[in-house]
Amino acid sequence: MSAPDRSAPDGRAVAVLDIGKTNVKLFAASPDGLALEHVSAPNRTIAGPPYRHHDLAGLEDWLLEGLRDLGRRHDIAAIVSAAHGSGGVLVGETGPALPMVDYEQDVPSEVQADYVRAVGSYRERGSAVMLGAAHLARQMLWMERHRPDDFAKAKAFLATPQYWAFRLSGVAAGEVTSLAAQSHLWSPADARPTRLVASRGWERLMPPMRRAYETLGRLKPDLAARTGLSRETRILCGIHDSSANFYRYQAAGLSDLTVVSTGTWIVSLTDRTGIDFDVERPGRSCNADVFGRPMPGMLTMGGREFQAVAAGEAGPADPAMLHRIVSGGTFAIPSFGSDDGLFPGTARTGRIAGPLGDEPGARFTLAVLYTALLAAECLEDLPPARTIVLDGGFVQDPMFGRILAALLPGSRVLVNHDPFGTATGAALLAGHEMRTRPAPLDAERPDVAGLPDLSSYRSRWRDLTRQKESAR
Repeated sequence: MSAPDRSAPDGRAVAVLDIGKTNVKLFAASPDGLALEHVSAPNRTIAGPPYRHHDLAGLEDWLLEGLRDLGRRHDIAAIVSAAHGSGGVLVGETGPALPMVDYEQDVPSEVQADYVRAVGSYRERGSAVMLGAAHLARQMLWMERHRPDDFAKAKAFLATPQYWAFRLSGVAAGEVTSLAAQSHLWSPADARPTRLVASRGWERLMPPMRRAYETLGRLKPDLAARTGLSRETRILCGIHDSSANFYRYQAAGLSDLTVVSTGTWIVSLTDRTGIDFDVERPGRSCNADVFGRPMPGMLTMGGREFQAVAAGEAGPADPAMLHRIVSGGTFAIPSFGSDDGLFPGTARTGRIAGPLGDEPGARFTLAVLYTALLAAECLEDLPPARTIVLDGGFVQDPMFGRILAALLPGSRVLVNHDPFGTATGAALLAGHEMRTRPAPLDAERPDVAGLPDLSSYRSRWRDLTRQKESAR
């Protein structure tokens, strides 16, 4: 595809708050999604009480100061938030009723036991029951059990993007992409709240649903004064980060599409149908797009696996070393992290097999090959799509896209090197209702020439993985 023409911007900008688990970023972006500049900060947590939680007050101060600073150089017309799917805030009339849970901590054992019994089928959940406090419904149950008075007085429970929209506009809303992202409050396959919501009497905490691209209201007057932004600044409802990234390709006119986004997680999402949502499989998920349609997906914690295999070596991956790894039969066999990922029973049992495991310079290239194999396994469980787009952190090394394209010889594979996919997609929401032509997209087909034949290597890797699973 050709590079986008951004030579004549209209002068307006969109501010995007992109909230990750470890870091937060604030962007000024053009209406067509180009990141003009950004600032970042750690997403700080506080040990407690009542539990480890995010520093929402500190983040709000940082956000407002960042908006003031960006507003000096950009005419900000709209603000939108995007975030991962495991964060939410119980709110009262104007702010938090309880602190925002840090999802990486364990919940009390009695809450976990009750949750597992109550949460329902995979079709209801749209994801596995994950570790820690990863699901918004589990956070709510914890709060309800341990802080019943605060819980009873609360007005709503908001996913992170909608919390920030609420703080900026004063309007509380639900949103489908955020609730469909492993919250266990929304069944994306059936586009309705889960039965758990009704059985716990939580309907009162679920505000009306609005689209991610809808304007909830204008920037509150006191915040407009504090930031120097116009009182007419639109506050959009907000979106889940993976759905925002997928939307950038929908806005560009693509369909019959699977997107593989890479970073801490390898997240594969598709607009293709054909998945049986009554069947749970390792790594399988179901999210939703901005229109509420189910998006079958697969996810695995590829970033942690990459770090374990690379063992501190720096890139880039070396084509000559790749040939040696493949011809000599050196393999990274999952799983190295605390999560089973795609291979049940393999957590913390990962190992390197073969002659080059200890050779200096081999581990980074092996890590790129290994994570490409993990991404290919994710795609194996999804309905085939006409186009597969790769983006995120891993594609910054050209060998990742080349290897994955070689593992998928019958597919049209495109690589998008823009590192800010979530921000791009979120910024494009501001023009959704006015857009008359596809948004620009710059993506390329990777060159697979000169790579070794990977088919036999992949078959052997799968055999070794299955042997390991069956031995446990």
